Amino acid sequence: MTDTPQSRAQAYVLPVEDTDFLLRDEMRPVRFALEYAKAELLLRDWGIRSTVVVFGSARVPSPEQRDAARAQPADDAARSALATMEQRGGWYDAARAFGRTVSERGGAFAPHDRWRDNVVATGGGPGIMEAANRGAFEVGAPSIGFNITLPREQEPNRYTTPELTFRFHYFAMRKMHLAMRARALVVFPGGFGTLDEMFEVLTLTQTGKAPHVPVVLFDQAYWRRVVDFDFLAAQGMVDQADLGLFHYADTAEEAWAALLAAGLRTDGRPG
Repeated sequence: MTDTPQSRAQAYVLPVEDTDFLLRDEMRPVRFALEYAKAELLLRDWGIRSTVVVFGSARVPSPEQRDAARAQPADDAARSALATMEQRGGWYDAARAFGRTVSERGGAFAPHDRWRDNVVATGGGPGIMEAANRGAFEVGAPSIGFNITLPREQEPNRYTTPELTFRFHYFAMRKMHLAMRARALVVFPGGFGTLDEMFEVLTLTQTGKAPHVPVVLFDQAYWRRVVDFDFLAAQGMVDQADLGLFHYADTAEEAWAALLAAGLRTDGRPG
């Protein structure tokens, strides 16, 4: 190409190669479409027809983090912190076991007419997300990470399938991808983000905006203290029937059994 003022001008750059143009406020609808299309097409390429989504806190320590804490000198503050880590670590271990179970029994290994079902999907970060992806990784199954760009950059955990590790700018588009293939949802203890994602799915189901999917809240004692669902129903803020939108479990096996009892399919038929 001849080097001229015209060929060097920003206006001459192809739109798809012009980052400054794509990042203009007026191009937000195009960026939304790109975030939808990239994940959608790559998931189709992998034959991912349905997922089991695992939500939970990024602040839950891994076994490696707990081992490192045990190796530190122990004063009263350190012992208290370690006791908290040990309690939360049980959630990590359960999410890891659940990731293995759903991967082995749900259909992630056995495509039907090229489609895989009940593939583990998480937010792609550390803590509970890492644990569920790790369980799938340990049995050689694919799993998905729907990461998000945050002010404190969230690094993808090392256990998601690289080709199924996505990054989003828009929470809305990330939530859409988490929900749209979900055949089931398991919610481990967490904070604002976990509550936000849990109530998103429950509200979509309650209002009929999405098909019913089994929802399991892991650690009944935790969730009954965090959210008094019975009080909401007693006050008429939700119907008593809405409390049937979810179930409780306290072990990985209980969570899997609850999903099956609530109608999760593992027979390879479309949902």
